[in-house]
Amino acid sequence: MRTAKRTGREQAHVVTEARRSLSDDISYRERRYLIMMGVRTVCFITAVLLFVNHLGWITAIPLVGAIVIPYFAVVFANGGREPTINRGFRPYEPNLPEIYRPPDSDRDDAPFVPPTPPAAQPPGR
Repeated sequence: MRTAKRTGREQAHVVTEARRSLSDDISYRERRYLIMMGVRTVCFITAVLLFVNHLGWITAIPLVGAIVIPYFAVVFANGGREPTINRGFRPYEPNLPEIYRPPDSDRDDAPFVPPTPPAAQPPGR
């Protein structure tokens, strides 16, 4: 039996880790936008009913919702595809150089002693 050499990526891909299809992602964002616009409509109708019944400052609560929700609905709808779990934060892996050991140090438990600099001589000698 003959086996082919694997070239390129050596990592296998799992189907359960695949991203959502583009059409599913678009329909999800459309559905979320329509739900938020429905909540906005309910806030607006509630604000009008509270205003008509002369309930004063309580009218401002649903009115603020009716004004602010469209901004977030548009931002979420145009935000693009949802990030996958695999593209999240990677753990920090330091890439530090090895600890310097002088060439004459044979033992690993010996304390590190920096070399002494040569004696300074005045210029002109």
